[in-house]
Amino acid sequence: MARFEMHSADMAIMGEKLVTADILFQMGLDSACGRHGSTDLVTAHKWFNIAALKGNGDAARYRKEISGEMSPGEIAEAQRSAREWLSMH
Repeated sequence: MARFEMHSADMAIMGEKLVTADILFQMGLDSACGRHGSTDLVTAHKWFNIAALKGNGDAARYRKEISGEMSPGEIAEAQRSAREWLSMH
C-alpha cells in the first residue's frame, strides 16, 4: 500500500479525484502552525480562503482569526495567491 504526504494542494489532485474543502482546510491548519516548516500565515489564509469558498465553515472562522495577525499587504498577497490557484485549478 502506498502512502502519500501532500505538502501542497497541487499534489492533492490525483487522477479524477478533486481536492476537497476538508483537505484545503487541513493545509491551512498545517501552514498556520508550521507543520511542514515555519509558520506561514499568508499561505494559511490562502488555503482557508479557498476551503471557505468550497463550503468549509470552519475555514472562514480561522481565516478571520489569522487576519487579525496579518498586515493589509499580507492579506492582499494571500487573496491574490488564492485567486491565482483557483484560476489554475
